Amino acid sequence: MKITTFNLNGIRSALNKGLAEWLKNHEADILCFQEIKLSETELVESVFVDLGYHCTWFPAQKKGYSGVALLSKIKPNEVKYGVGIDQYDSEGRTILASFDHFHVMSAYFPSGTTGDIRQDLKMRFLDDIYNYVHQFEKSGKPLILCGDVNICHKEIDIHNPKSNANSSGFLPEERAWVGKFIDSGYVDCFRHKVSDNQQYTWWSYRAGARAKNLGWRIDYIFTTTDASDKIKNAKIHSDVVFSDHCPVSVDFEF
Repeated sequence: MKITTFNLNGIRSALNKGLAEWLKNHEADILCFQEIKLSETELVESVFVDLGYHCTWFPAQKKGYSGVALLSKIKPNEVKYGVGIDQYDSEGRTILASFDHFHVMSAYFPSGTTGDIRQDLKMRFLDDIYNYVHQFEKSGKPLILCGDVNICHKEIDIHNPKSNANSSGFLPEERAWVGKFIDSGYVDCFRHKVSDNQQYTWWSYRAGARAKNLGWRIDYIFTTTDASDKIKNAKIHSDVVFSDHCPVSVDFEF
């Protein structure tokens, strides 16, 4: 079973650049999208239905902003939209689908790059999402969290760690949160399979960053440790250029 996460930076823009054709060949069983930036999801849903997906959407209330989606070849048993906190849910931050043997969440963590107000929101979100996902431990099924976390965990995950030491997305307290999250019973699937490879998932549009590979690894697929033995392969698709992010996929054996 292949799960793929992708911050699209606008679903219509990505479709115009060839997303549907890539997905047809990629053959993911579950797709987690972030930053769909579309309220009228019915305008694009038929594209994904034609590819065989059941579609669940959670757009932001603000048009052209944020929003997540979760698409699956198997219909979910249950879908939860948001975490029950309006400040996040109004921005379309999370969607969680439950299947027979696991849960999958598509999540778009807030960015703090615009200033202190959004950075404070980001730090509150980290605490709240931590508490939210751990509620599912009692279900007895693995939880796979996919999405744009907007944090690089370690120096290997960012092109210039020293100059970015005080940048939102690489702050000590943000990095510590990722460490705490992993220590609480989660596995970073890419690092589980590719321990020492310096690869990125996001590049600024400025200064030719992508061509120079001046990137950040901020997009993840985490799974609870009870499914770590089911991770067969993990890949960052840096050659896919429909967005300023690229897709990340993990093959599981459920």
